[in-house]
Amino acid sequence: MPLITVALIFGGKSTEHEISIISAKSIAANISTSRYKVIPFYITREGVWFSEGIAGDILNLDLSALLRASSQAAVSSVLSDKVDRTAQKPFDFDFKQAGIDVAFLALHGSYGEDGRIQGFLDTCGIPYTGCGVLSSSLTMDKALTKLCASDAGLAVAPSITLFSTDYHADPEAVHKEIEKQFEYPFFVKPANLGSSVGISKVHTVEELPQALDSACSLDSKVLVEKAIQGKEIEVAVLGNELPLASICGEIEPGGDFYDYEDKYIHNAAKLFIPARIPDDLQKEVQAAALKTYKALGCRGMSRIDFFVDVKSRSIVLNEVNTIPGFTDISMFPRLMEATGISFSELADRLLQLALENSKACITNGLSSL
Repeated sequence: MPLITVALIFGGKSTEHEISIISAKSIAANISTSRYKVIPFYITREGVWFSEGIAGDILNLDLSALLRASSQAAVSSVLSDKVDRTAQKPFDFDFKQAGIDVAFLALHGSYGEDGRIQGFLDTCGIPYTGCGVLSSSLTMDKALTKLCASDAGLAVAPSITLFSTDYHADPEAVHKEIEKQFEYPFFVKPANLGSSVGISKVHTVEELPQALDSACSLDSKVLVEKAIQGKEIEVAVLGNELPLASICGEIEPGGDFYDYEDKYIHNAAKLFIPARIPDDLQKEVQAAALKTYKALGCRGMSRIDFFVDVKSRSIVLNEVNTIPGFTDISMFPRLMEATGISFSELADRLLQLALENSKACITNGLSSL
């Protein structure tokens, strides 16, 4: 049997650029070389594509260690230096000529998880791992996710959506509107970013301007959300028409909440697999995860996060991640491994699900959703 050629796409024009590289490195180490040939494709922060040579060099960097030891600016400088020192020409986007059979997406955040790369690959006729255009763009927007999930009967945290243009035009009016609707503490979040980038937990009126400035500098749309009491519970979901929900995992943040630094730099959070909740409540959370997955049109994979109160047994949807992290501390591969699916088997299943969906779309005369 000839090898299936996989384009491993990572980097990208996103605030989660470095995390994408770390995820790709883990994925590359776990794809079977007896079944697949992997060609790395690195996208710079400016959106320039490189394949193989420079992409392979960047994939081999130990960015986890660099992030913990250096500033993000220093890490960005290392990556830029790699690109500047090469005479390699950028990739010319001819996937068919490159012999690509399927793409494994390791892109997080904007331009990777929001439907744009998915639509591009659909246009190129290349199958890819994870959700299609519609569910990717929908779940990337936290405000729209809440609307659709609520319509499907799932509990979501009370929130309001505001726009950075309105905030910059009249900050005081926005402050008054928020304080009229929420008691402290509450969260301020960019609507379209992942890895907790730009999220602030606001405890006092003095903290509010900085939180709004930070979120509005990263996104034109911002979510202000009630802080929900409960355990942070995550479920990994894998599959197309017949998805599988993993056992539940629990995150105990090292700080006030599970933010970017807690996830990738300080590594202070505690992870519990399985989650410290009763078995019957775990089944309810798994059922809620599957209901969310289907309601939002997901396929391939997603990590679905909840707030769960053991006493009241309330299950509140937090967010959906259609390209979850694949780093050495990421919950998605760890949850799947605890459910009986190793990292290497997970990589294989994701690629097969991508190819399976592509064949189904061709048979039914449909584009990927």
